[in-house]
Amino acid sequence: MKRYLVLENGSIYSGEAFGSEEELLTEVVFSTGMTGYQETMTDPSYFGQSMVFTYPLIGNYGINLDDNEGSRPAVDAIIAKEICKRPSNFRSVMSVPEYAKQNGVVGIEGVDTRKLAKELRTQGSMKGVLVNSLDETKIQELFAEDYDQLLLERSQKEEYVAGAGKVENEDALKIALIDFGLKNSIAQALEKRGVRVIHFDWRSDIEAIRASKPDGVLLSNGPGNPEMYADSYPMIRALQDEYPLLGICLGHQLFALANGASTYKMKFGYRGFNHAVWDIDMQEKHFTSQNHGYAVDRDSVANTKLEVTHEEINQNTVEGVRLNDRTAFSVQFHPDACPGPHDSEYIFDKFLAAVKAAKKEPFYAKAN
Repeated sequence: MKRYLVLENGSIYSGEAFGSEEELLTEVVFSTGMTGYQETMTDPSYFGQSMVFTYPLIGNYGINLDDNEGSRPAVDAIIAKEICKRPSNFRSVMSVPEYAKQNGVVGIEGVDTRKLAKELRTQGSMKGVLVNSLDETKIQELFAEDYDQLLLERSQKEEYVAGAGKVENEDALKIALIDFGLKNSIAQALEKRGVRVIHFDWRSDIEAIRASKPDGVLLSNGPGNPEMYADSYPMIRALQDEYPLLGICLGHQLFALANGASTYKMKFGYRGFNHAVWDIDMQEKHFTSQNHGYAVDRDSVANTKLEVTHEEINQNTVEGVRLNDRTAFSVQFHPDACPGPHDSEYIFDKFLAAVKAAKKEPFYAKAN
C-alpha cells in the first residue's frame, strides 16, 4: 500500500506503508544516529514528531524488551529508506514493522531519506501530514488542525502517581525527579549510582515534593516548546533555593527560562549521538547524545545570574548553564547516553557530589 508524506512547503514523498493506517499532522525531524532506533522511537521527547532516520537500513537488530525509554512509542511515524523485516539478534522479540503495527505507529519506507534530510536541513524542520492518498481536501483538513493542542494530547499520560524507584535503601541519597517526559535511562543512571529516585509529575504540588524530603532535584527531558511549561517556572525557582538542582534537555531550557533567559526554535535541531560539546570549566571536548529543537539564547543569559558552562563546538549554541549563587546547573545534552557515547556521564557524578556536599553544609543557607 502506498503512503505519502506531504510537507507544508508542498514537497511530496511517497513510499510503502507499514504499521498503523492513521492519517495525521506531525512535525518532521531527522536523526543522524546509526543505531539506537528503539530508544529514539520510545523517547518521550519525540511526542508529536515523525522521525526521518538518515541511516539507510533501520531494524536489523529488531526490537527487544529492555531498551525502551518510555512505556509506549513516542514518535508519530517512522520514515526510512529501508526497514529490515527479518532482524538478527539474540535479544530481538519482533521486527520494527511488527512493533509499529502492534503499537499504532505509522510507518513509511522506500523514501529518499537523503533528499528529505537535506531539505529539512536547508529549510528547517516543518509540519507535514502522513496520508494514504493525495486527497487535497483531507490534506488541507489535517494542516488546519491545532498542532500544539495535538502535541499536548499525544503526550498526555495516565493519572500520575508519585513513587520511589528501585533503590529502597532509606539511607541512600534521595533525588526528586520532576517528570516532563522522562527517559527511563535518566532514572536508571541515578539508580545505578545507588540513588533513591522519587518520581513526580511536573504538575505536582510543590509541598508534595518537599514532603518527600529529597536531597536534590532533577528536571527531566520532555517534548515540545519549553514555553508550554511556563506554569513550572515558580516551582523551579523555589526548588533551586532549597535543594541542589540539575536540569537535562527540556529541563535545561526550563531552568534557564525560570531564571530570566529566553529560548528560541532552532532551524532543524540536534538529534543524534555525535555532537561535540566543549566543557568550559574542564577545558575538554566530549561527544554527546542530543535531541532538541529549541535552545537557550546566549545573549539573554548575559542579563541573568546564569553563566554558560558548555558550548556546542560546531554552532556555538549554549549546551549548559549554572546559577552563580546556587548549586543549580543544567545541560542540553543527554548524559545518560542511551543511545550514544558515554563521555558526559560525569554530569551525574558532579551533581551527586554537590548533593552530598549540600547535606553537610546547606548551600542555600550561605547564599541567603
